[in-house]
Formats: sequence, C-alpha cells, structure tokens
Amino acid sequence: MAVHGIDLGTTNSAVARIAPDGSPVVLAGMSGEPTTPSVVLFASRDEYVVGEGARREARLDPEHVCALVKRRMGDAAWRFVAHGKAWSAPAVSSLILSSLVADARFADGEEPTSAVITVPAYFGDEERRATVQAGVYAGLDVVDVLSEPIAAALSYGFGRLDGSVGMSGVGMRKADGETVLVYDLGGGTFDVAVIELADRRISVLAVEGDHQLGGADWDERLALHLSRRFAEAAPGAEDPLDDSAGAQALVLAAERAKHELSDADRTDVVVAHDGARVTVPVTRAELTELTAPLLRRTIDLTRSCLAEAARRGVDRVDRVLLVGGSSRMPSVAEALRAELGLEPLLHDPDLAVARGAALYGEKKELERMVAADLRTRGRLRDGDPVEDAPSADLDDACRRVADAFSVPLAQVRRAVEIRVDTVVSRGFGVLAVSDAGRLEPSWLVHRNDRLPVRTSRSFGTVRADQSVVALTVVEQQGQAESQRTQDVKILIQGEITGIPPGHDEGSEIRVTFEMGFDGVLHVTAFHVDAAMPLELTATTGATLSQAEVARERDQLGRARRRG
Repeated sequence: MAVHGIDLGTTNSAVARIAPDGSPVVLAGMSGEPTTPSVVLFASRDEYVVGEGARREARLDPEHVCALVKRRMGDAAWRFVAHGKAWSAPAVSSLILSSLVADARFADGEEPTSAVITVPAYFGDEERRATVQAGVYAGLDVVDVLSEPIAAALSYGFGRLDGSVGMSGVGMRKADGETVLVYDLGGGTFDVAVIELADRRISVLAVEGDHQLGGADWDERLALHLSRRFAEAAPGAEDPLDDSAGAQALVLAAERAKHELSDADRTDVVVAHDGARVTVPVTRAELTELTAPLLRRTIDLTRSCLAEAARRGVDRVDRVLLVGGSSRMPSVAEALRAELGLEPLLHDPDLAVARGAALYGEKKELERMVAADLRTRGRLRDGDPVEDAPSADLDDACRRVADAFSVPLAQVRRAVEIRVDTVVSRGFGVLAVSDAGRLEPSWLVHRNDRLPVRTSRSFGTVRADQSVVALTVVEQQGQAESQRTQDVKILIQGEITGIPPGHDEGSEIRVTFEMGFDGVLHVTAFHVDAAMPLELTATTGATLSQAEVARERDQLGRARRRG
C-alpha cells in the first residue's frame, strides 16, 4: 500500500515512507546515510555508480561524472555523453531514482512501486513532465509531483507540534491557523512560498523562485576566489580552473570550506595543483562578500513573494522555515532579519521535503482507496472528489479502509479531510494576432492563480474560409508576463485541419486551459461553427518521441549499477 516520498534534489536526494505510527521515516541505504548525492559516474558504456562513490570520483574522472542534472530537467535538447552514449536529463535522473529505490528495498526489504516526487515550486510544465518521465524510466508509478515548499510545510504542519504524529495528529500552533514563509535554498534551486496552515487545509498563496540558483553557485564563486589566490601565490603554476580535474577538486574544496564556515569564522583551504601547494585562508565575512549578489537575489524574490501574498490579503507571516542544506549558511538568517525583519527557524533542512512527500503520498493512497470503496458501492460517481459523498457514507468507507489495512481510523479520516490548495508557478497563454497585426502572447493563466484552473477565451479566425487553425501554447519566462514572442517559451503546438469552407472571418475559436494540482497543463481548442476540436495534453519538448522512449528504456535496461 505504501507510496514513498522522494526528494529528487539537485545535489542530494532522499526517500521516505510512513511508519506504522503515522510518522514519516527517511530510509537510509547501504551507506547508512539518509541522503544520497545526486551524482552519477558512468564507469563504462553499461555500468554506472550513483551517490558518494560517484561524487568522490568527480575529481579523478570528471568527463564521465554527471552532477546538477536537475537544472537540465525540461531541456529536451540537452544530453550527457559518456563512453559514446547520450543520456537525457530524465534518463540520468532515473538512475538516481533507481538508486533510491534500491536503498529503500535494502532498508525495508520491500520494493517501492509508487512514489510522490518533489519538484521546485517554480518548475514549469516541461520540467514537471520530465520529472514524471524519470520516475517512469525508474519503474515507478508517479502518483503525483509535489512542490518542495508544500512538502516542507506538510512536514512542519503535520509533525509533532502538539505531541502527536503523522496526519492522525495535525497540530497547528494557533487555533486560527498559521501563515508560514518557506525559504528553500537547495544545492541547485531556490524556492520561496507563502503558505497558510489551518485545520485540514494547506493553502499556497504565492510562490517565487529560480531553478538556476543554489548552493552550487556559492561554491563556484568561492572556487574562483581560491583560484585567484592560488595564481597570486604560485604564478608559474597552471590555473586549476583550466583543468577539468583541477576544477572539480577546487569546487569540492570550496564546498567543504563553505560548510566549515557555517560553524566557524575562518578556515584554511589547501589548493594543490600542477606541482604547487598553497594554503588559502578564507573568512566567513569574505564568503559573504563574494556571494552577496546571490543572496541578494533570494531576498529580492522573497520580497516579491511577500508582496504577492499581501495583494491577496495576507500581510504578515507567523513563521519562517529555512529548508534546503544551503539555508544553513548564517548569512541567510542574518539577511532575512536585517532586510525583511523576519526571524527564521531552521527546519530539518535536509530531510523535511522527503518526509513531507511521504505524508502526501499516504494522503493520496488512503484517499484513493476510500474513493474506490465509495464508487464500488455506488456512493460516488467517477471523477467526483471524495468530499462530495454523503458524510455517513464517507465515514463508513473510512472505517472499512482502516479495518482492511490496519490503519487507525483517525489517520484515514484525516488524510481524506486534508486539502492542499496551491497556485500556478508560471503564466500560460497562446500566440494570437493583436489588433495591430502583430503576433503576441495572450495570457489565459497567470502566475500565482489558484489551482485547479479552468479558463476559456474566444479568438477569431483571421480570414474567411480558413481551413487550418494553428495553436501555439506558450509559457512565461522570467518574473513578468511579456508581450514579446522572444520572451516566451513555446510549450505545445497543434492544428485544427480540414475545416470546411463557408465560415466567415472572425469565426469563434474557443481555447480552454485546464491545470490540476499537479501543475500539468491540458489545452483544448474548439472551432465553434465547424464543431471541430483539438486537444493537446502531452506533446511538450520534455516528452520524448516513442522511438526515443523505447531507445532510452532499452539503454536503461542494459545499464548496471556497480558497487
């Protein structure tokens, strides 16, 4: 019955499940560590290593080590080439997921088959689809993709706040709920969200983020500083950054120094390269100065998120949760206090997301079983939510599920009652000809619109007897909606063809956008007079062709995990 929760991170990943008492438990694999580095070493054409072993090899064999692949999710053209074989981002990510599945099997003796996988809140449609594709490649039924700040809020809100555990003991600190800002600075992505926690409901009010910003950027800034200091002390030696192995070693040294400076005011970094050895002292103040623009970017995004929440009527937050390993840096809390007057709480930064995903997975599975019971007995129509069932019938169904699976009734009932409301992370629209005759984006769905979304807009054909209507769906890029075609990302394209003659210029084309809680977009275009529909639901750049799917599955089937 278990649906595992997976935090598929940029630098580290983790898998969790729900224990019999209802609490989320992170599963440690053979390494004994709760997290696995999201790094893959391609040892040969058909052998790979995932995790700490691959990370250690990065400095010795950098050409065959793939890291930070999460930043490539949704980029259909990107490939990592090793030993003559090309790997897409979903394929590389599936190897990390397969490693987590093996860890869970080692820890529990049970093979995970279903999972909720987390993604940055600011991920768009293509990135989310690519994440689902990675799960499918790994042999998982991806029950849902869940935004990381929501997972962190679940872990916080449904934890031991009132001395109880799991969903059976939801405990909010205030009787009227609590407004939480989740500041999630991971290894490669940054998310911020304002979330309302109240009895039986989590409501996301606003999200912001940058999935090309994270702790790895701090490491790169510090590595560049170390390289300059090394060059000054050893002018005759090669710059470590000019050599791939040297660059990898320097970035790893910078990462270690960054971690040390979270606890100490200074540290010494030994840079050994090209026969020279230089000790570079680094202070916390220097690191803060070197990376100030990066931190400033997170503060600006946080300020924007708070402003959007204020526009929706919420002008204060009760608590700030710091999530993601990079949020441990003292400069983060200092900046939030100084710039925004917020007092942050470091909340289980490495594991909160995986735990929250496991809680959400349990909710989805219990809810599914209750709904199936109701439908089987004719008490709920297909497609209707469980809350539409009569209260007495819902109580009976919860009791039957609890008895059948030896789960406390309160836990089943709570899972069914909990609602998670979220918002759209990007704007979506279509390209249309404006009154001025220019092709421009027309936005139907806007960033921070509440999910689920169903919206329609009517357009007109541009000439009489038009036999083909082309539909181009676009996604917002950057922080603001733009009217320039060069500022948007083409997401889906299709055509209504074979339209018979006899229809005037301006004949109505009704376009409908639908997006569920998973953030995946479905589009329908309908030529009203000709009664001809066009449905676009899955054709995006991140969805590979059937031939490529077959090829990558075959490639993954032949790949063997080593060690």
